[in-house]
Amino acid sequence: MIQQQNILDILQEFNLNGNHIQYTPLTAGLINDTFLVTDDEKQQFILQRINHIVFKNTGILMDNINYALPYLTADDYAQITFLPTKSGENCLQINGDYWRIMTYIPDSTTYNTTTNTSTAFETGRIVGGFHSLLKKADVTLFKDTLPKFHHLDHRAHEFKEALATSEVDKREIAAEAIKKAHHFLKELEHLNNENLPVRICHNDTKLNNILFSKNSDKALCLIDLDTIMKGYFYYDFGDAIRTVVNVAPEDEQNHDLITFNSELFEAFVDGLATNESFLTEEEKQSLPLGAVFMPFIHGLRALTDYLNNNTYYKVTYENQNLDRCLSLFNFAERALAKKEMMAAYIQKCL
Repeated sequence: MIQQQNILDILQEFNLNGNHIQYTPLTAGLINDTFLVTDDEKQQFILQRINHIVFKNTGILMDNINYALPYLTADDYAQITFLPTKSGENCLQINGDYWRIMTYIPDSTTYNTTTNTSTAFETGRIVGGFHSLLKKADVTLFKDTLPKFHHLDHRAHEFKEALATSEVDKREIAAEAIKKAHHFLKELEHLNNENLPVRICHNDTKLNNILFSKNSDKALCLIDLDTIMKGYFYYDFGDAIRTVVNVAPEDEQNHDLITFNSELFEAFVDGLATNESFLTEEEKQSLPLGAVFMPFIHGLRALTDYLNNNTYYKVTYENQNLDRCLSLFNFAERALAKKEMMAAYIQKCL
């Protein structure tokens, strides 16, 4: 539990204006603790405590972001900057915790889901813009903040270890999910990374990690940059698709409400296509299966965490991770059924 006085003491370590700075907790994130800060001049900022249990090397995390940020600015891409501490650092270490403050982009908002094709289009445009801006960055400078984050063999190994050591009753409750996990692991053996270029990826491009203008509905930029590191484009493509074309929340228990909206998919690809072409033919071919891979890998991680007694994701009830897993697996099944449609539209537009 973070005490009010601790927050006020931390805020005093940054170059904020005034003596009556206010803050409000933001509760949407699953990993970091986040607060909206307002100074005496009514300027607003985002204060975060980095979860150093998840992100074990905060130095690498901040270095990756610092390498990326100079590239992530354009007329149609809003720039995020960090507020320095009084000693000139962009991250404050205090009592074993790591804190940072970044600019808040005014008149901006996020969406958890959408039914709007213009929002889907803008999401595709800004994800493509992110990659277009970063293609000039030196890939070799970026290190893995979360090693093997989307690595299928690694996640499969973690899952099998959790399965072997989990409680019998948990395995019985999760029997359907475990069966589906084995099925998808076999299906995704066909996803081959050998001929794909390594890119600087966001690695967490769910819809609510994109800022939109309240005034114009245009996408402004990607936020939550902690997972910026090397990867393959289908990571960012698949992660965006799983939240753009599905109106159900990630832990939806009524699977009849889970959707794969083809119109929203096409709008996303249309938006992606407005950027100058940067994808290789092999990358284009990987995208349909990538849209299956990303919901599956998130579902597998949620299942693994459930079997490990919920040590990674925040949960509000005992079986929430299992509900996340089953919902994500259900969407992965729907994406797999749309694989041919996705491939045809990608080839047509990209």
